Amino acid sequence: MSPTYQIPKTQKAAVVQSTDAPLSIRSDHPVKQPEDLAPGECLVHLECTGVCHTDLHARNGDWPLAAKLPLIGGHEGVGTVVAIGAHTQDSPVKLGDRVGIKWLAYSCLDCELCRKGLEQSCLNGQYSGFTVDGTFSQYVVSYVSHVTPIPDGLDSAEAASILCAGITVYRAIKYSNAHIGDWIALPGAGGGLGHLAVQYAVAMGLRVLAIDTGAEKQALCTKLGAERWIDFAQTRDLVADIKAATGGLGPHAAVVTAATGAAYAQAIDYLRPGGTLMVVGLPARATLDADIFFTVTKSISILGSYVGNRQDAREALDIAARGRVKCSYALKPLSALEECVPSLLACVCVLTWAAGRTRASRRAPSSAASCWTCGTEACRASTRRMQTGKIYTCCTITVTAWTLACM
Repeated sequence: MSPTYQIPKTQKAAVVQSTDAPLSIRSDHPVKQPEDLAPGECLVHLECTGVCHTDLHARNGDWPLAAKLPLIGGHEGVGTVVAIGAHTQDSPVKLGDRVGIKWLAYSCLDCELCRKGLEQSCLNGQYSGFTVDGTFSQYVVSYVSHVTPIPDGLDSAEAASILCAGITVYRAIKYSNAHIGDWIALPGAGGGLGHLAVQYAVAMGLRVLAIDTGAEKQALCTKLGAERWIDFAQTRDLVADIKAATGGLGPHAAVVTAATGAAYAQAIDYLRPGGTLMVVGLPARATLDADIFFTVTKSISILGSYVGNRQDAREALDIAARGRVKCSYALKPLSALEECVPSLLACVCVLTWAAGRTRASRRAPSSAASCWTCGTEACRASTRRMQTGKIYTCCTITVTAWTLACM
C-alpha cells in the first residue's frame, strides 16, 4: 500500500525577485497541490539541497542566457516523492522514494540530442533553479522521468553535491578518452569539483596529477589518491613541471573546471600529443583561445562536457554509494542561504547546504587574494593570478562545503 502524505498549502522558500533585489526567505510561498500536478510531474519534499556557483550566475543574470524571474534557485536537492500527477504512465519512481533533483529538470527524451544521450543539451530542456523553480525550498515540482533515485546507504547531504559537482566531473573524466594507467591533470584539484574529480579518476584507474596551491590542499589530494602534486603558486614554469611530472610528454587528458579562459589555453601547451582537453567550467563571459597550430600538430581534442545525463547521474551516485567517492561538507540551516551567496562573492569556500545542526568551516580570503577558479571581479586583486601565492577558490570548496536543510 502506498504511503499517504499531508501536503501543506505554503512552504519556506528562498526567492529572488530580480537581479538587483536582495534574497528573500519567505514562509508563505505556495506549494503546488497533488491535484494540480500535470501527468509526468511529481512533488518532492526536500530534505536538503546544495549551493553551487551557478546559483550566483542565475541570481546575477550575468550568463548569456537569462534565468526566469522571480526564481527559486538551487539544483542539488534530495528528498522524498510525496505526490505524482494523475494519469502518469509507467512512472519509474513511486511515492516514498528518495530521489535527487539535478540541474537538468526535464528533457523531451525524443529529439536527436536526447536519443544520442545528450539530454542535457535538449532544445526543449528545463533547468532546476534557472528556467523552473529549484531546490531552495521545502517542496519542489519535478518530473518522474528525470528525478534520480538515491542509492541506499548514501547520506542525503553527501548525495546533494554528487548531483551536480560529482556528475559534472564524472562525465568529463568518462568521456576524456583516458584509459586505465593514463595520466589526467586536474587543475583546482583541492576544490569542490576537484576533490571529487580526484576520487572518480582514481576509481577509474587513472593516474592523477593534482594542480592547486597550499599544504592543506596538497595533503587532501594526496590522501584522496593523487599520484603527483604541483603547487601552481610556487612553480616558475607550470607547463614544464606538468610535463616532467607525467613522464616528459604531459598528461593524456585534462579536466578544467576553472571558469577562466586562461586555464584552457594553458592546457593546450601541457597536454601530450593526442591528448584531450575537457572543457567544464562556465565563466560568465570568456573565450577559449587555443593555439591552432599546436592544437592541430599535437592532435589535441577539445570537448565540451555539460553536467551529465540520467545514466551518468546513476553511475556517479553508485560509485559514491560504494564508498569510492566521499564528499566533504558542512551543514547549515536554510536561513543561512543569505550569507552563503555573498560568501561566494567573497571567496569563502562554499558548495552545499542542508539543515538542523551546524558544522561549518570557513576561510576568509586576504585582501590580496584572487580567485583562480572563477575569476570574478569580486575576487580579482591581481592581474597575474598564477603568481600571487594567495589564491582561493570561491566556486569550489577547499575542505568542507555547506549543506542546508530545507526546514
